[in-house]
Amino acid sequence: MDAVTDQSRCPCGLGESYVDCCGRFHGGAEAAPTAEALMRSRYSAFAVRDAAYLLRTWHPRTRPRRLELDPRQRWTGLEILDRSGGGLFDQAGVVEFRAGYVIGKRPGTVRERSRFTRVDGHWVYLDAE
Repeated sequence: MDAVTDQSRCPCGLGESYVDCCGRFHGGAEAAPTAEALMRSRYSAFAVRDAAYLLRTWHPRTRPRRLELDPRQRWTGLEILDRSGGGLFDQAGVVEFRAGYVIGKRPGTVRERSRFTRVDGHWVYLDAE
């Protein structure tokens, strides 16, 4: 993915502009309403290298002290494979995804079943199964 501007398509793949999609979560204007929305916004945060957002949306119990993102890594696409729970009225949810990336000229993928929970009414990333 090339540099993301407010009017670029959001890296999460929903087709909206970044500012109207995940950018509003990254900027703090809104909290992600579902576990899948948080998953997508966290993927986009990796794509735009927003480590502060990633740390802010990580469960306090499992959050690392620091997060260094590889500036050579370019995220190329997100595919949601499955989801369980994580809706507007749920307290927990799981989102399985596959994300593509390139480092240098070497492509790769990450496949993960991420667990999410609510803390003080907001969705946070807990860990991966």
